[in-house]
Amino acid sequence: MKYTKYILLLSCLLLGACSKFLDQTPQGVISGDDLNSPANLEKMVTAAYASLGNDHYTAPYSSMWPYGNIRSGDAYKGGDGAGDISDYHFYETFSLNRVDNGSSDLVWFRLYVCIGRVNDALARLNKATETQFPEKVVRQAEMKFLRGHYYFLLKTLFKYVPYIDENAPKETYDTISNRTYSNVELWTKIADDFTFAASHLPDIQPQIGRANKFAAKAYLAKTLLYEAYKQDENNHVTGIDAALLQQVNTLCDEVIASGKYQLAIDYANNFLSKSENGPESLFAIQYSKDDGTPKGRLDYGHALDYPMNQEYGCCGFHSPSSNLVNAFQTGANGLPMFETFNNVNITTEADFHTHTFDPRLDHTVAIPGHPYKYDPAFLYKRAWARAPEVYGSYLSLKEAVLPGDATFQKVPPFMSSSKNWEIIRYADVLLFKAEALIELGRAAEALPLINQVRGRAAASTGLLKQANGTFTSSYKMNTYQPGVNCTWSTDFARQALRWERRLEFAMEGSRFFDLVRWGIAADYLNAYFAVEKTRRAHLNDASFKKGRDEYLPIPLNQINYSKGLYKQNTGW
Repeated sequence: MKYTKYILLLSCLLLGACSKFLDQTPQGVISGDDLNSPANLEKMVTAAYASLGNDHYTAPYSSMWPYGNIRSGDAYKGGDGAGDISDYHFYETFSLNRVDNGSSDLVWFRLYVCIGRVNDALARLNKATETQFPEKVVRQAEMKFLRGHYYFLLKTLFKYVPYIDENAPKETYDTISNRTYSNVELWTKIADDFTFAASHLPDIQPQIGRANKFAAKAYLAKTLLYEAYKQDENNHVTGIDAALLQQVNTLCDEVIASGKYQLAIDYANNFLSKSENGPESLFAIQYSKDDGTPKGRLDYGHALDYPMNQEYGCCGFHSPSSNLVNAFQTGANGLPMFETFNNVNITTEADFHTHTFDPRLDHTVAIPGHPYKYDPAFLYKRAWARAPEVYGSYLSLKEAVLPGDATFQKVPPFMSSSKNWEIIRYADVLLFKAEALIELGRAAEALPLINQVRGRAAASTGLLKQANGTFTSSYKMNTYQPGVNCTWSTDFARQALRWERRLEFAMEGSRFFDLVRWGIAADYLNAYFAVEKTRRAHLNDASFKKGRDEYLPIPLNQINYSKGLYKQNTGW
C-alpha cells in the first residue's frame, strides 16, 4: 500500500511538471506543412524513388520473378520443396492458387505504399510555385513516371485495381472501386502519366537514377504495346489495335534516333556491377551499400536466389526449368529449334558439348561444371542446389554477384548485393518496335532489329570460357538470313520475335506477362505442363485454367478492406 501511495504522488508531481510542455512540438516530429519547403520537397521525391528498392523476397516487385518467371514455364520455384514459401508453389502450379494467398496480398499492399509516397510528393509539388521550387515540373514528371511504373506492375498482376491519384482524399480510399475504370481506361491512366513524363523530363538528368525523357518514351511504348492487345472480360485477346502499334513504333524511333543508347558490346555487361548504368540502360533500380544506413539499400527481392555452398549459404530459389535450358539449343543453321527444342532433354555436362547453344544460356543459367558468374576458378556444382531431386540443379545467374564482388553483402541467413536491376534496357526498345512492325504487317522492317539483338548475343562469348581457355558450352548462333537459313514470313517473324524475347530476357521477370498479352498463356502452359510433369513431380497437380489464371485474384484481404466494394476477377 505504501508503494501505491508513493507512485500516485509521483505521478501527480510529474503530470503537473510536464503540463507546461504539452503544447510544444515534440523533438523528432515534423509537421505536414514543414515538408513543403524546397529542401523537404526534394526529400519527398527521394523517398518515392527509394520505394523502387523497398521490396523483399516475401513479395518482390523489382524483377517480378515469382509472378513473371515461375508462372511462365521458364523457372521452378526452387528452395527446399513445395512447402518452402508455399505461396510461390501455388503460383507455379496455378491449380493450387487461392484468393487468400498472402504473397499476393503483400505485393498489392507494397505497391500501394509506393504509390502513396508518389501521391504525397505530387500533392505537395502541385501546391508549390515554380518561383518557390524551380524544379517543380521536372519533379512532377519524375513522380508521374514512377506512378506509371507502379500501376503498370499492378495492372499486369491483377488487371483491375483501384486507381488512386494525389487528388483523392485519404479518407475516401476505401470508397474507390477497382472497377471505377474499365480495362482500357486503366491503361489510359497509366499511359497519361508516362505521356506527361515524356513531355516534361529532360533528355539527360544530372543525377544517375532519375528518369529522363527517353526512359518515359520507352515505358510509354511498352504500355501502349500491352494495351494494343485487346482483351474481353474473360481475358481473351480479341484483336490488336493498329493505331496503338503505330504509336509504339514512333516512340521507339524517337528513343533510337536520340543516339543516347546502344546495345552493350557484351550481353554480360547488363548483369555485372562494374558495368551498371551502361549504354543499354534506360532505367534501373539503383541499389547501394555502405551509404550510412545500417545495411544499405540492398536488393532484397533476390535474396533467396543464391546457391547453398560455403561462399554463399542460402537459399536455392528461382531455378531455371529444363524447358528453358532446352530452348537455348540451336540447330545446324544456328537458329532456334522452334518445334523440336524440347524433344531431347539436356541433362548431363557432356550434353552441353554434343549439342549447340545460344551463348545467352551461360549468361542466364548456373550449370554444374560451368564457371559461376564468369569465374573459371569458381565452378558451379550440383551440390550447391538446395533440392536437386525436386527442382533440378540449375540456378538463375543474372541477379547474382560473386562473393568477392564489391557490391556483395551477406544479410544472414540470406545473400544480397547493391548491383542495379534493369527495368528497361535498349534491347527492349528494339524488340518493342520489331513486334509492332510484325503485327502491322511490316515483318521485313523487323528483321534487322531482331538480328541486331541476335548479333550482339552471338558475339558475347568472351567471358564464357573455362580455365583452359575452351568455351564453356558449344556455341553456334546465326542471324536470320531469308533465302539462306529461313523464309521470313509474318508467321515466322512472329515466332522469331517471341523466341527472341524469351531468351533475351529469360529470368528477368517478364515472360508470363508476354504470354498473357499475346493471348497464348493457356495453350502454352498446359502444353508445357504435359511434358514437364514427366520430369518434375512437384508439377503433378499443375494446370492453367483459361479465362482465370491470366491474372492473380484480387486478394481477399483487400476485398474485405473495401467491405465488398472491390469486385473479384473473372473465374475466381
